Amino acid sequence: MRVGLLRAVGAATAGYGAAVAAWPQLLAKPSGLVDENGRTAAATRTSLRPLAWRDAACGLALVLAPEGPALTTAAWLRIAADLGDAVLLGVTLPRRARAKAVAVSVGWGALSVAALCTGRSGSADGGVSAAS
Repeated sequence: MRVGLLRAVGAATAGYGAAVAAWPQLLAKPSGLVDENGRTAAATRTSLRPLAWRDAACGLALVLAPEGPALTTAAWLRIAADLGDAVLLGVTLPRRARAKAVAVSVGWGALSVAALCTGRSGSADGGVSAAS
């Protein structure tokens, strides 16, 4: 497991989630969920905020979880959320935004899978904790 990469993915995810919670248009605009004037409807802003808080929480879990089962679980939650987003966005977004949104979701999920499945790094003892 590449702990540093998982923590970086977590930090990016937490930051992006917090930003989207504050400014839902950051996700709405590239997802094609704005009107012809580029405005995000109130109902769309409301529906995007729980996704944003979920991402922020998953990201914080990746940053803060101790190495081992807790970090692995946090990573799998992040991956499940990304793949779920890919499926949901792939079948619901406007056609012009669909491929990009799916690619971004799958890409972040794949990055987390790669970090989980590649060589260990992140601690001075090669990633092996005293509890192992």
